[in-house]
Amino acid sequence: MDFVCSHAGRPAAALTRRDVARALLAVASGVALVALPDLRRAMAATGNPLSPPFWESAKATLSSIESGVATVGDVQRWVESTGSEPVLMTPSYFVWPEEDERGPVASEMFDRLVAYLEERVLTGEIDPDALAVREPAARQAYEELQERWLATPLPDGRVPGFAVSDEQDEELFAAWDEEEAFALSELRRIVGELPKQPERPAAELERAVTGLRELLGLPGFPGNVLRACAGFDDRPMPDDDEELWLAVVAGVAGPISDLSEDADALEEFADLEGELSHEDETLANLCAIQHADWLAAVAALARLGPGVLASPERLARLIAESEDIDSDDQDADDLDATEGLFASVVSLWGHLGVVDRDDVLTPLGWWGLPRALERAWSPAAD
Repeated sequence: MDFVCSHAGRPAAALTRRDVARALLAVASGVALVALPDLRRAMAATGNPLSPPFWESAKATLSSIESGVATVGDVQRWVESTGSEPVLMTPSYFVWPEEDERGPVASEMFDRLVAYLEERVLTGEIDPDALAVREPAARQAYEELQERWLATPLPDGRVPGFAVSDEQDEELFAAWDEEEAFALSELRRIVGELPKQPERPAAELERAVTGLRELLGLPGFPGNVLRACAGFDDRPMPDDDEELWLAVVAGVAGPISDLSEDADALEEFADLEGELSHEDETLANLCAIQHADWLAAVAALARLGPGVLASPERLARLIAESEDIDSDDQDADDLDATEGLFASVVSLWGHLGVVDRDDVLTPLGWWGLPRALERAWSPAAD
């Protein structure tokens, strides 16, 4: 009892089912099972006996943990059945961050919701015993109650669900910016250490841009994907050849926008069981490539120079063997996955003159890839 009260930060008379459940899970399941009868008697002695369905569910859950058959989902569901534990994922797919990953806002909102649910238990709006015996109607009402709370403004105007999501977005963007800044500094260091700096192949650039301008004016693949990568659906294309070419190549490394949307395209994309179009699959592959993989690939090509094979298979191998990034030993599945992502990249590079029809790096690609990658990773002000 002393441990449970200390763990919950409350006196015995004020302990909730959630408090007891979390304390039981904080120790080895065998220890908790042995202590369960004495704890139940001690709770009854304090005038806070909880209920038989709770104790039965506790014994069943701890026993399944001890025997090794309980899943993480089973345990989470049991804690949620106490009536004051927020559901980890709501029917509308709002997901609470893990406890050790919650920021100040998420922690505040989570605690507010726990307090709100405790009040609803006291008023009888939530029936923990019905939750403990897994009554579907009780579970549905429990989830809907939390959905409403997450979408209802607090007295200070904040909407809990949006406040938590905004904080997570800010943390994600900050981590992304930090990773991008580090990758940019490494790229500049690597390029600066090249024994020979590539010169701009003017004639090759002119030929590539002539074909690129024609391609960007055509409907369908690959023009629509290249326009989306460079963000040209929302802004005019530059007149300067070098500016245009670098903007498109940089967009392949960091797509600026999605494909232009229409009703049919949205309906097709929303069909989770259907296959993605070639355009959507290409953009998805580009967005899935990590900064480290881009850095390793372009750094290797910059060092090797024009004439080197830049096929998807070779790029996957160069990334796996790169000393510019921290990478664990990759198995065949990892290499296949990287190769699949860069297959979309090399296909687009072929239309831009970065590689030739045999997937060999051209002088234009050798000159332009590091510059384009630097452009993709540089802050807008740069």
